[in-house]
Amino acid sequence: MRELFVIEDVAVDGSLVERKFACDLLKCKGACCSLPGGRGAPLLDSEIPEMEAVLPEVLPLLSEEKRRAIEKSGFYEGPRGDYATTCIDDEDCVFVYRENGIAKCAIERAFNDGKTGFRKPISCHLYPIRINRFGGDILRYHEIAECKPAVKKGESENVGVIEFLKPPLTRMYGEEWYGKLEIYAGLKPVERI
Repeated sequence: MRELFVIEDVAVDGSLVERKFACDLLKCKGACCSLPGGRGAPLLDSEIPEMEAVLPEVLPLLSEEKRRAIEKSGFYEGPRGDYATTCIDDEDCVFVYRENGIAKCAIERAFNDGKTGFRKPISCHLYPIRINRFGGDILRYHEIAECKPAVKKGESENVGVIEFLKPPLTRMYGEEWYGKLEIYAGLKPVERI
C-alpha cells in the first residue's frame, strides 16, 4: 500500500492509486444517498447559494414529504464551515427521490435534464472519496459495505477509483492537477520536453 502523497496542496491517500471502483447502482441501490446516521452529505460554504438558486427546479422532483421538510427545516444544517444536507428519518438525504427502488439525487436529475448548471454537491460527486480538511485537503477512500459491488465491478473492468472519479476530481481541482495525479498513479506517462 502506498503512503500519503501531495499534489500541489492536496494530500492524497496512497491507497487511492491502487483501489478499483466503478459504481453499480443496480446492486447498491444508491446507498450513498441514504446512509443511516442522521447527517447528510458534507457541503462547501460556497455550495449553499448555488443550491438555493436551483431549488425552484429541484423541489418539483421531490416527494411532498421532502418538500415539507425543506420548507420546515431547510436543506442544510450545521455551522459555517461544517454544513451538511439534512436527512429524513436519519437516512435519506432530503434531495433523494426513488426510481425503480434506487435512491437518486433530484439536484443531479435537474442538471441532467438541462434545467440547472449545478450538478450536485462535490462531496456527492466525489463519493466514495471524502475530503478531510486539516489545514488543507486530504483525499481518503470512505469504505462502506454497500459499495462492495462497485469494488468488484471496478476489479472486473479494471477501473480505478481515480479513473472512475475523473470528472469530479477535475471539477474540484482542475485538469492540470488531475493530470499530475494520473502521472503519479502511473495512468499517464510523464511528458518529456
